[in-house]
Amino acid sequence: MIKALAHLCIFSRNLERSHDFYCGALGLKRHFDFHKDGKLFGFYLQVAPGQFIEIFRTDAAAEIKHQRIHHFCLEVTDIDALREKLLARGLAVTPKKLGCDQTWQCWCQDPDGTEVEFQQYTPQSSQFTKTDCVVDW
Repeated sequence: MIKALAHLCIFSRNLERSHDFYCGALGLKRHFDFHKDGKLFGFYLQVAPGQFIEIFRTDAAAEIKHQRIHHFCLEVTDIDALREKLLARGLAVTPKKLGCDQTWQCWCQDPDGTEVEFQQYTPQSSQFTKTDCVVDW
C-alpha cells in the first residue's frame, strides 16, 4: 500500500536562512512556494525525484506546541566533498565516522536546530546487506 516517503515537514523561524542552508549549502532545489495572507509562508524543496522537504514559517511560541522531528538523513555521493563545502560556509559539522551499519556519516544542524545526518553507503552497508547492527551510541 505504501509506495514511498513523499515529504517530511519542518518549521523555520526564518525562511530566508532556511532557504540559504537547504538550497545554498546543500544544493536542494526549490520546487514550489506556499503563501498565506499575501506573504511567503513556506516552500517545498526537492531532494530527489518524488522526495521532498516541506518547510513552513513559524514563531518560537508556536513551535513549542508542535512535535519536532528528531533528525532526518540525506544520502550523499561524496561525504568528504559535502563536509568540506559545509565547513567552508562556516557551518559546524561533525567529523566523518563509519557508523555501526558500516555507512559513512556526519551531522550538522539547520538554522532552527534540526539535526541533519548525511550518509554515504559502502558495499558493506547494512542498507544493502541487511546485516543487523550493534548500536555504538
